[in-house]
Amino acid sequence: MSISPTRAGQHAKTFLTGFSGYLQTDGFPGYHIFENENSEVTLLGCMAHARRKFHDALKALPKNSQKKPGMVQMAISKIAKLYAIEKQIKPLNAEQRYLIRQEKSKPLLDDFKKWCDDKVTKTTKDSKLGVAIRYVINQWKYLTVYLEEGNLQIDNNMAERRIKPFVIGRKNWVMNQNPRGAEASAILYSIVQTAKANNLEPFAFLTHILTELPKLGRHYDDEALEQLLPWNLTEKIQPLNKVE
Repeated sequence: MSISPTRAGQHAKTFLTGFSGYLQTDGFPGYHIFENENSEVTLLGCMAHARRKFHDALKALPKNSQKKPGMVQMAISKIAKLYAIEKQIKPLNAEQRYLIRQEKSKPLLDDFKKWCDDKVTKTTKDSKLGVAIRYVINQWKYLTVYLEEGNLQIDNNMAERRIKPFVIGRKNWVMNQNPRGAEASAILYSIVQTAKANNLEPFAFLTHILTELPKLGRHYDDEALEQLLPWNLTEKIQPLNKVE
């Protein structure tokens, strides 16, 4: 695992060397390094980031105006319709989700884009609403990529929920104030969150691998390590949803 001191796009490119597929991100310009003819990475936007900017615009309004009809409320309503469809199709398979998105989500997205294009000239660049609308317009080609595949997501909230605890904690824990501490915590967080993603109780998983790893000795092969990966331990480790 390599630790990067900045968010420069080159670090993401190095980290993802050999990867091909979709990369879902916010609108940070550094990720645009993947946009070249030789890249096998397709950028996928996050609608939650767009929605958040409109909610920021709503909070900036006087309290007596927040519940009244207006441009901010209209934008939030349009995005809410897209999320309603996602909630409806969540139990379906990828092909079914793809077809429903083409039928229902695409027209709503087209309408939202048209609305943003019309309203952008009616807002200032520095206003909260202006920032939100311009974000959508600038990110549009990424925000609509989720229409391409039924197994893509409208946002990356799942990943953001996973990293939220240590995003908050890194401001409080002094061990993260140097590269070695950051690397140690990154490894630990990765192990814990991977265990949870595979429905394993994290402490039980850590206990198991820290007990078994020393038994491998100094000379071990990839196959031996493979047996200690969480998806191969579902029969041996206490499930997360059965913890009392």
